[in-house]
Amino acid sequence: MRRRIMFGLAVCVVGALLLSVALGQAGAGATRGDRGGQAGAGAGQPGARGGQPGGPGGQRFDRAQMRQMMEQRMQEQLASSPEEWKTLGPLVMKVYDLNQLLSGSGRGGMFGSGRRGPQTDQPGAGQGTPARELSAVEKASDQLRTTLEDTAAKPEDITKQLAALRTAKQATKKELATAQQELRKAVKVRQEAQLVLMGLLD
Repeated sequence: MRRRIMFGLAVCVVGALLLSVALGQAGAGATRGDRGGQAGAGAGQPGARGGQPGGPGGQRFDRAQMRQMMEQRMQEQLASSPEEWKTLGPLVMKVYDLNQLLSGSGRGGMFGSGRRGPQTDQPGAGQGTPARELSAVEKASDQLRTTLEDTAAKPEDITKQLAALRTAKQATKKELATAQQELRKAVKVRQEAQLVLMGLLD
């Protein structure tokens, strides 16, 4: 009797071990199949892994899209209709861009493209899209930055580049004043108040 009991327990243990191994192999096979299916499905989809756009190694900050979102937000704050924004939008964005240049964030800021890089922040910009011409402030800023990076730069060279940047900023301030005047004439009182709160008008 004791031998039968021991034999039965041994059979149960062996059976349980075999069942556990079988289930483990089946689960591993299913997991590999799922991974393979995901890899195959993702190979032709944007945002998939493996260097595709939007995935690790292929993700790119879309400045044009961010600018478009900000412009839409401004349109909403000003309660401007799509038809009205066709005229008002360029005036608002011109004032915004000039403000960005004077604040020092026009290059390498939210919508800049970094130091001495091509400017492709226009909507739809991408490969094959001509880079816009840098402004006088951007050029002077880059030249001054390059001079400062040179530890052997002479003080007179720095002074010269600094004077060029200040001259460019003075010209931009005059351009901003004109742009603000044009914008102020084009908006309603409520819109003007919103623009003052946004810092685009005084």
